[in-house]
Amino acid sequence: MDLRPEFIKSATKWQDCPEPTLPEYAFIGRSNVGKSSLINMLAERKGLAKTSGTPGKTQLLNVFLMQKSWYLTDLPGYGYARVSKKKRSEFDKMITSYLLNRPNLVNTFVLVDCRISPQKIDLDFMAWLGENQIPFSIVYTKIDKISSSELQKAMQVYKKEMLKSWEFMPQVFTTSSQSKIGRMELLNYIGSVNEQLAGEFNK
Repeated sequence: MDLRPEFIKSATKWQDCPEPTLPEYAFIGRSNVGKSSLINMLAERKGLAKTSGTPGKTQLLNVFLMQKSWYLTDLPGYGYARVSKKKRSEFDKMITSYLLNRPNLVNTFVLVDCRISPQKIDLDFMAWLGENQIPFSIVYTKIDKISSSELQKAMQVYKKEMLKSWEFMPQVFTTSSQSKIGRMELLNYIGSVNEQLAGEFNK
């Protein structure tokens, strides 16, 4: 499946993003969760999203057009350890303002490293999404780094933690940027949602 990805623009605030005439899907996670690698894997374009070993590489709202029919927005990560409190506050404001106000935002994919136990910062962020009725899915990354049984165990731990405060789990995806696991599942999900939304846009 060729998504024909096109970089549209980088924005510092949601008002500067493209006109909200197409469905939009946001990708976010803690720094170094593998977000840029996942986006590049989905798009099948190695350098589309800039990858880096240094946390904080993504500092803007980076918008890409996919299949000429939907937007993928690469959001700055949260929980940077190496940036100042002031910078972190600016990132947080940019992210929350975008998520609360972007009118065509359909779903937010929250990325978590499958090898790491549930982190308070991730759980708090998802709780905030829920409180603000912002639809989201969980995307486990780097599943090629652990065995299948370890993955199942890790997912059960996460589910148990989530269900302490949620009535049910959101949609869950398992991915590997290295082996392209989960690519078609994610794209098929986006495609099915876009079909359901046909007619909602370009009225």
